[in-house]
Amino acid sequence: MPEIPLNIPAILASTVASMVIGFVWYGPLFGKQWMKMMKIDHASMEKAKKEGMGKLYALAALGSLLMSFVLAHSLVFASTYLDVYGVQAGLQAGFWNWLGFIAPVTLGGVLWEGKPWKLWILNNGHYLVSMLIMGVILAVWI
Repeated sequence: MPEIPLNIPAILASTVASMVIGFVWYGPLFGKQWMKMMKIDHASMEKAKKEGMGKLYALAALGSLLMSFVLAHSLVFASTYLDVYGVQAGLQAGFWNWLGFIAPVTLGGVLWEGKPWKLWILNNGHYLVSMLIMGVILAVWI
């Protein structure tokens, strides 16, 4: 089997970008709306911070790293077999991976857990933006 040429600095950079996007998305941009839809108040948020939010952020970073790693593989495949490169490849890979994997899986929160559609849209907006930016970073850095 041929070796897949992955760019580790690009994977790490896209992981950091994803975490920054999440921080901004669920902080200053949509934090209040997200907390309201999740029924989280400031007191419970402060309690969670005291109980070790660092572990949760570390796990989120690990998840972003895994997403970036798999997305990098998608881009290698696209550039090798589909002759698509650069920003266009990154946007396509990010979009199609979001549409095919993230959007359907997260739909269960609305269908089975009774979460509001607005929360699904808010969360999936975050994932879509993250996947697009990660895809572009990876694609231009391959």
